[in-house]
Amino acid sequence: MWDPAQYSRFRDERKRPFFDLLARVDAASPSQVADLGCGTGDLTRLLAERWPSARVSGVDASSEMIEAARRGAPVGAVRFEVADLADWAPPAPLDVLVSNAALHWLPDPEALLGRLVAKLAPGGVLAFQVPANFDAPSHRRVDAVRALPRFAAALAPVRRGLVASLPVYASWLFGLGLTVEAWETTYLHILPGEDAVLEWLLGTTLRPVLAALGDEEARAFVEALRPLLRESYPAQPYGTPFPFTRRFVVARRVR
Repeated sequence: MWDPAQYSRFRDERKRPFFDLLARVDAASPSQVADLGCGTGDLTRLLAERWPSARVSGVDASSEMIEAARRGAPVGAVRFEVADLADWAPPAPLDVLVSNAALHWLPDPEALLGRLVAKLAPGGVLAFQVPANFDAPSHRRVDAVRALPRFAAALAPVRRGLVASLPVYASWLFGLGLTVEAWETTYLHILPGEDAVLEWLLGTTLRPVLAALGDEEARAFVEALRPLLRESYPAQPYGTPFPFTRRFVVARRVR
């Protein structure tokens, strides 16, 4: 289960890559727009504000996130629904398909991109960003705790996020007949509060991990992880510096 409140704790930091991605989407007046992995719907509403004549679909696999999205203020022709991101079928071919930090949760990224491209109209744009920090200290520390004998068996089936390199993404999409722009950015977030990096991970990376454990074991996992993250990311008087790398791809289907 995803926790909209926990996820939104670092709302501004999570929004910034979305704006950087959207700045490279050149679409004058799309009629069908989708946001896959829309979460609480805040950014989906921004798509509706940018393209007020479009029908905008916000899709997420989490019913908790969609419930939170539906409670938000209505903007334009926005529709939120619970669905598997890989299998969701749009009401019509999409002129713009956006995904902000969601596609890495799904298996077989090459086949996934093929299915997503098939949802595009001629000239349609696929724009996504995914985290690329799986070798960062934060994830290495999570992996170290996952490997402890107390947790290893229960967590063996829990998949880590799966992200390809930029050249691989480009190769797949060029092979599907799209033009491609791709880049990578490392943000330095200065996170407020105690155990800030742990709180960040509790909103994303740790959700499937803790969900696979019972309440007692989940608490034990967090307490084993806490001092390791404090060591890797020492708090400063101004906050906790947290470098975070993301990969961006904007691809257009040739007419």
